Amino acid sequence: MLKEAVKKFSEEVVAPRVYEMDENEKMDPAIIKGLFEQGLMGIETDPEHGGAGASFTSAILAIEELAKVDPAVSVCCDVHNTLVNTVFRKYASDHLKNKYLPLLSSEKLGSFALSEPASGSDAFALKTTAKKSEDGSYYTLNGSKMWITNSAEADIFLVFATVDPSKGYKGISCFVVEKEMGVEIAKKEKKLGIRASSTCTLNFDDLKIPAENLLGVEGQGYKYAIEILNEGRVGIAAQMVGLAQGAFDKSVSYAFQRKQFGQAVGLFQGMQMQFADVATEIEAARLLTYNAARLKEQGHAFTKQAAMAKWYSSVVAQKASGSAIEWAGGVGYTRETGIEKYWRDSKIGALYEGTSNIQQITIGKFITKEYS
Repeated sequence: MLKEAVKKFSEEVVAPRVYEMDENEKMDPAIIKGLFEQGLMGIETDPEHGGAGASFTSAILAIEELAKVDPAVSVCCDVHNTLVNTVFRKYASDHLKNKYLPLLSSEKLGSFALSEPASGSDAFALKTTAKKSEDGSYYTLNGSKMWITNSAEADIFLVFATVDPSKGYKGISCFVVEKEMGVEIAKKEKKLGIRASSTCTLNFDDLKIPAENLLGVEGQGYKYAIEILNEGRVGIAAQMVGLAQGAFDKSVSYAFQRKQFGQAVGLFQGMQMQFADVATEIEAARLLTYNAARLKEQGHAFTKQAAMAKWYSSVVAQKASGSAIEWAGGVGYTRETGIEKYWRDSKIGALYEGTSNIQQITIGKFITKEYS
């Protein structure tokens, strides 16, 4: 039911707006509003907080389905669900859950602010600071964040900052920051792909954050980020699988409509062998992704499987979308078909929520542990 509902929303509401959003590099507000109205922004959130109370796999299926039509919309939904909502559900106080989860389920977009100019793959080399007041009633936030997804439209930010620099990564804490507290949305990046998805620099200049907006335990921010990014990587894997399938579907359909030398291009044996190759790789990436989601739901360790799914899905997405352009010939290279957009969108899969190198290093560590 969920998959069919998301498919219908994607085809009827998202698809007609994809080209314009990509050209304008801006998410149509109607899309975000529609995601909330469809119940897709609180998939795992308890009904008492306005959510659907569904499974992690349900969120993964929704992310995959959206990406078949527009990966930019998919990542908006992905970050909101697998990162922002999950942090609240797992680590926030009852007060913060009751205050923010209903808003995040119904109308307020969330953003996960971890990366900084000097803190990318080395995620915990943070410069942003949060200094506690003498009376303990608030924290003063100073610093900047960079490459933050959903930041132009978000109202609620999860900001990671160092409370005690002397403790290194163990001095990092997570704070709930509302846009109206004084978050400055600075430079908006002009990107190769997922252009409708906002990616901005955030500045914090002496922001006063109520002490109650400390999420979880002071000094545990690094732990929350590590655990949540494992789930987020499964979400990105789902986005890449959906992207690959969307590119494949659009190009192969065209290959069976276009005729050359008296028959459909798709009927040539050389083409069918290429179709088989890519279709099999997409299915393998999908199964890796679903397996990681299954392990997570069952309470098993899934860090290695999440890394495998994320890395391999990004590789397959680039190959599938690149092949799709070639299968469609000259028309695949034009922007009006939307096929080339999948290729542009695919490149980010090797970069965000842990680069491909980071995923391979993670996998390698598990292999070393198992065999050495």
